Amino acid sequence: MTEDVATEHVDAVVVGSGFGGSVAAYRLAEAGRSVVLLERGRPYPPGSFPRSPSQMGRAFWDPAAGLYGMFDVWRFKGCDSVVSAGLGGGSLIYANVLLRKDERWFVNDGPDGEYEPWPVSRADLDPYYERVEEMMGVTPYPLGRAPFDDTPKTHAMQDAAAELGLNWSLAPLAVSFASERGADPGVGLPIADPGYGNLHGVSRRTCRLCGECDIGCNDGSKNSLDHNYLSAARHHGADLRTSHEVKRIRPRPGGGYEVDYVHHDVERKAGKGPVRTITCDRLILGAGTYGTTYLLLKSRRDLPGLSPALGSRFSGNGDLLTFLLKARDRDRVRPLDASRGPVITSTIRLPDELDGHPGAGRGAYIQDGGYPAFVDWMVQPFDLADQIDRAVKFLWARFTEFFSGAPDTNLSKELADLIGDGALSVSSLPLLGMGRDTADGRLMLKDERLTADWTAESSAALFDRLRTTMQGIADVLGAEYADNPMWFRKRVITVHPLGGAPMGHHPVEGVCDAFGEVFGFPGLFIADGAAMPGPVGPNPSLTIAALADRMATRILEGESRPAVTGAEPVAGTGSPGGAVNGTAYGPGTGGLPETRGPSPEGSGRTSLSFTEEMKGFITYGTSDPRAGEQGEGRERFSFRLTITADDVDRFLAEPEHTARAEGWVDAAGHGGRRPVQRGWFNLFAPGGAEDRRLMRYRLHFADGEGRPRTLTGQKNVLHGPPTRIWPDTSTLYVHLLEGHVDEGGDEGVPVLASGVLHIQLTDFARQLTTFRTAGPGGAAALVSFGRFFAGELWEVYGPDLD
Repeated sequence: MTEDVATEHVDAVVVGSGFGGSVAAYRLAEAGRSVVLLERGRPYPPGSFPRSPSQMGRAFWDPAAGLYGMFDVWRFKGCDSVVSAGLGGGSLIYANVLLRKDERWFVNDGPDGEYEPWPVSRADLDPYYERVEEMMGVTPYPLGRAPFDDTPKTHAMQDAAAELGLNWSLAPLAVSFASERGADPGVGLPIADPGYGNLHGVSRRTCRLCGECDIGCNDGSKNSLDHNYLSAARHHGADLRTSHEVKRIRPRPGGGYEVDYVHHDVERKAGKGPVRTITCDRLILGAGTYGTTYLLLKSRRDLPGLSPALGSRFSGNGDLLTFLLKARDRDRVRPLDASRGPVITSTIRLPDELDGHPGAGRGAYIQDGGYPAFVDWMVQPFDLADQIDRAVKFLWARFTEFFSGAPDTNLSKELADLIGDGALSVSSLPLLGMGRDTADGRLMLKDERLTADWTAESSAALFDRLRTTMQGIADVLGAEYADNPMWFRKRVITVHPLGGAPMGHHPVEGVCDAFGEVFGFPGLFIADGAAMPGPVGPNPSLTIAALADRMATRILEGESRPAVTGAEPVAGTGSPGGAVNGTAYGPGTGGLPETRGPSPEGSGRTSLSFTEEMKGFITYGTSDPRAGEQGEGRERFSFRLTITADDVDRFLAEPEHTARAEGWVDAAGHGGRRPVQRGWFNLFAPGGAEDRRLMRYRLHFADGEGRPRTLTGQKNVLHGPPTRIWPDTSTLYVHLLEGHVDEGGDEGVPVLASGVLHIQLTDFARQLTTFRTAGPGGAAALVSFGRFFAGELWEVYGPDLD
C-alpha cells in the first residue's frame, strides 16, 4: 500500500470504486494517466464474505462503532437504503442485472406537464453500453441448459407473465456460468483469469446457484468490479487504496483539486488516522449517491458557486420489495424453491405511456428475487410450532436493529412476524419492483448529517401499479401476497438511490453537465448515481457505468493539462459559470469550434453559453417555410440548444461570429427527440447588405432509423422600425435536408421539409437566465457580449442619421 504524503500529486484522484469510479479509474489508467483510487471499504476476495451469524453481526459500516463491514444502512424520512462499502462498491452486493435504460424513458417531468429530456439520450449511450457489457461479461441466464433449467422461480415468473399477458425475458447478468466465454456452462468450474490478471490472486468458480449474490459471492462467479475494471485498472498502473475515506475536497490554487482523507486501520481497529491530503489535476467523485452528495454538501463552502440544484432530484428508482408466500412450482405440486439460482434470473417489463400506450402510466420492471440457500436450512424450525432457530434470530436482530431506532416503526418486530409467516421459507418468492418514480426528493445536511426529504406519495400511482401486478402474479402461482412490512408506513427500502448532484442542460437545472463535469469547476466530475437527473427505471448499474465510460472518453479527448478552477459567477444569477471546454479551429471543422478539453491554465480564454428553445411546425414535401408552417399535414418540430462560444473575444472579433450548438431536435416524423451530433450557430453574420444580419443554425442529427439529416435555419434581421426587433429575432425559417450537409453544400441537396419555428415569450424569459461564463473575467465578457448584441441591433434598427 502506498504511503501518502501531503505533497503527493497525480493526474486524477477517483473517489469510490463503484460502477462509476471503477470505470473511470480503468479508462484513465489504461491511457497512461497517473490514477489514485480512494475506497473507504476493504477488499473482499472470494471466500472472505461473512456467512456466520457473528460475522454478519459485524458486517455493517459504522467506523464510529468500530464496524468496517460492507453493508452501509441509511435511514431517512420516507425510505431506508442499503448500499455498500468495499473494493467494488455496490457491485459486491447488487443482483448482477445489467439492463439498458429504455430509449423513451430519458425524460423528466417538466413544469408545464410536458416531458423534459435528459441531457443525454439512449443514442448517446449505446456505444458505451456495449463496451461495459463486454467488459462485465454480460450474458442471459442459461435457462434450458442443464442444470440451470432446474430453476423453479424462473419458470414460475415465465408462466405468470404469459397468463397475465406481460412482457417477460431472461435478465442479462454479470455472472460467469462457464469457465470462459463461448464455453459450455457448468456448476463450480474453474474460471480462467483474463489477460489483465486477478487483483485478489484467488481462484474463482462458476455459479453454484446458491442465491448468495446479494451478500457477496464467495465463489467469485459474480463478475463484480474487482474482477474486471479494478483488476484491469491496477494492471495499467492505477493505485487502488482501500480503507481510505475522503472527508473534504476543495480547489487547488493554480488549478486542480485538493482531497483530504483518512486511512482507517481496520485490522487493529484503531480508528481513523490523521487527515492527509493528495492533490490532482482532475477529481472524479464516484462515492455513490449518498457519498458524493454528502461530500459536495460538506465542501460547499470551499466550492463557492455550486449549483442551487445540489441535493435535488433524489429518488429511489421506484424500488419496491414484496413477498409471495406459500408459492408452488409451475405444476402446483412442490413448494417453489426461490433459493435456487442467482438472486435474479428474469424480468417482467410493464409498459409506459411514453412507449405509446396511452393511460398506461409510468413504466416499471418486476424481477424474481431470491435468498441464500443456507437460509432454507436455518428456517426449517418454522414448520415446527413456529420455533425460530437461534442463528436466524441473531442474524435478523443484528440487521434490523439498524432500522428500529425511529419512533414511527418497530421494524424488528414486523420483520420477525413476516419471517414467522414464512417469507424466507422454501415456499416463498421475493419480488423486486423498480420503475420511473418521481424524482422530487431532496438531500441536505442537518447537523452535519445527511438527511432526505422524500415521500412515496408523489409516486403512489407507480407503487399501486406494481403492487397490483405483483398480486396478480401471486394469484397465478397460488401464493399469498405480502407487502414489505414498512409499506404500511408508506416507507420503502431502496438499493438504487439516485440524484442529489443531477446533470442538467445548465447550472440552474443541474450540478453537472451531460459528461458529469461540475458547472463552474472544470476538472471536477461526478461519475455515479448522484448525477442521474431522474430514475433510470431498470437496474441503474449499467447506465451509471456507461455514463462514466462516456465521461472518461471526453476527458481523454481533451488536453492533458488541467483547467483553471472556480469560474466567476455570472452577475445577478447567483450561479456559477458553466464548465465549458476549450476550443481549437482547424481544417475539417467546417468553421465549428472543435472541443479539445478544458482551457489550460493561463490561456486567458473565457467562454460564454446560453440555452435556447424554439417550437413550430414543418410540412414534408415543401421547400417554402411559410407554406410549411401552415401546410396541411404539418407536424410539430422543436429544438433545445445550448449555444457556446468557447472564446468570447474571438467570437466577437470574427465576422461570422461562429459558436457550437449542442442539444436535441424533436421531430415526430424523424423518431422523436434526437441528439444533435454536430451543430453550428452564427450570430449576426453578414447578410449581404449593411443593414441586414443573419442568425444561422446548422444541426446534424440522425432520424429514428439512423439516416443522417441536417436542419438549417435562418433568422433575417432586416432594417426597419424597432417594433420589428422581436418578430425578426424570434422567427426562424427552417429546411430539413437529406444527409449531413456542411456550410456551402446545400445546392442540389433534397429538401425533405420546411417550416417556421418561434421562441415563445416564456421560453425567452427563461433563456435570459441561462447565460453563463467560465474562465477569467466572466462578468466583463458578459458585458462585452451584451454591448455587441445591442450594438448590432442598433446598426440594423436604429434611426438613419445620414
